[in-house]
Amino acid sequence: MEPAAGLGLKPLHYAAALACPAVGEQAGLWFEVHPENYMVEGGPRLAWLAAIREHLPLSLHGVGLSLAGDERPDALHLKRFRALIDRFEPFVVSEHLAWSRRGGVYHPDLLPVPRTDETLDLMARNLDIAQQALGRRLLIENPTHYLRTLPHAWGEVDFLVELARRTGCGLLVDVNNVHAGAVNTGFDPVAWLDRVPGELVGEVHLAGTRPDPELGETLLIDSHDTPVNEAVWDLYARLIARIGPRPTLIERDGDVPAFEVMLAEQARAARVLAGEGRMAA
Repeated sequence: MEPAAGLGLKPLHYAAALACPAVGEQAGLWFEVHPENYMVEGGPRLAWLAAIREHLPLSLHGVGLSLAGDERPDALHLKRFRALIDRFEPFVVSEHLAWSRRGGVYHPDLLPVPRTDETLDLMARNLDIAQQALGRRLLIENPTHYLRTLPHAWGEVDFLVELARRTGCGLLVDVNNVHAGAVNTGFDPVAWLDRVPGELVGEVHLAGTRPDPELGETLLIDSHDTPVNEAVWDLYARLIARIGPRPTLIERDGDVPAFEVMLAEQARAARVLAGEGRMAA
């Protein structure tokens, strides 16, 4: 089965996910999980994941490697991550262009970095360490931007492309992050997406945002607790029309609705991947 459109797997959906393998096989359904939630020796979570993996593909989307930090990736974290890869054989493994750890302190957020030559060198080093330890090519996700910062030495797409050239990694294009960052900081999301080399894109993410409680629609929060909005669907259709079908994830991390509601969004992404309603590139 060629993976098409997938869903983030949530514990409240375990039973429903396990009950729909026939639907999944027909629609190319797959599930993504954060490996940090499964780095344990045993228990019900691993048992559920193993049962679902018998029927449908999985991807592992890391949130804790801190690849853009100035410290080398944690060896124990990599060992536990590798154990999950070896056990569940995900078709995609990904992480973020961000840092979250320093001096033994973990920050529960994906913090942005200046796109400088020094950062590029550090991240290339950390990616090489991680990819060698994990035995897999990683896809790197673009972050959400909330503030205009001092001028970067690299444009974001150029930075990601150079990182891929140096390390052999691929890209995970989060279209929602592009949309939110464009609204928040004023860049052109179409131009951003049109610059990404299609051959580097191994996966696409779609999610929802919320307007800031005080500033409203001028500041979008990458909340993952609402349906994918129409502006993101339009950008996604344009991207797929240009680069062709890519495994696409619907993310929902808050106010998670019934499994059937999530399947409806998954089906919409699957229709775009099948060529229905594509926009001209």
